[in-house]
Amino acid sequence: MLYAGCHLSVSNGFVDTVRTAQSIGANTFAFFTRNPRGSKAKKEDPVDCQNAMVAMKEASFGPLVAHGAYTMNLCTAEAGAREFACEVLCDDLRRMAYLPGNYYNFHPGSHVGQGTETGISQICDALKKALAPGYPVTVLLETMAGKGSEIGGRFEELKMIIDGVGSNDVGVCLDTCHVHDGGYDIVNDLNGVLMEFDRIIGLDKLKALHLNDSKNPFGSHKDRHELLGNGNLGAGLFENVVNHPVLSKLPMILETPNTIPGYGEEIAMLRGMVR
Repeated sequence: MLYAGCHLSVSNGFVDTVRTAQSIGANTFAFFTRNPRGSKAKKEDPVDCQNAMVAMKEASFGPLVAHGAYTMNLCTAEAGAREFACEVLCDDLRRMAYLPGNYYNFHPGSHVGQGTETGISQICDALKKALAPGYPVTVLLETMAGKGSEIGGRFEELKMIIDGVGSNDVGVCLDTCHVHDGGYDIVNDLNGVLMEFDRIIGLDKLKALHLNDSKNPFGSHKDRHELLGNGNLGAGLFENVVNHPVLSKLPMILETPNTIPGYGEEIAMLRGMVR
């Protein structure tokens, strides 16, 4: 079964969001755990979460892929801001426990001049603290485009975080735009890139996908998403993804610059590509 979805608002509750997902042919979805550009979070509703879990099971949904705030930088150079980011992460994982068995994805962070090794050490410290209570959630590190001092643009950096945390509750979400912009040629050598991922990290750690075309050329380190088939990755890449024996089993989240009806069209396009 192909698990495909997009980012949806949960402002009206998770049960309502499940219905919205179903209305566009989705059987998974992503949601921001709080304001993506800030720190404000809606109070959790245990009853709504429980009802949504029942509805998703009845509809054979795949795992949800929650997304942490873009502003949560676990390796910023300012100690107070870094501590606050860690508190946000801890609170997000606590709240994710109301939706057990799903994923929490986030951008690893930018070391802003401290150096990659220092940044990775700070990310590991924050993750170990947040994971300590043993909440029923798997944390996913997102592959990044490698712009500026961003951490996560190379598989080796993600591996260092996973090893540094030392927990089975840490995996990876592969973003097609990001890895392409970061210099991994998934268009012409998808299998080769996955072999490299397996050699460095292990394909057992690959838990979810963000499907995005790219407005920028290969290796640009820019990170600008485009509609599927309208960018430099092309429709053929996504046909290869939905039919790949490893990737086809993973939840696929669209992050293209689209509307809700447009996401429905892209989901239908992906399903139509399945051979």
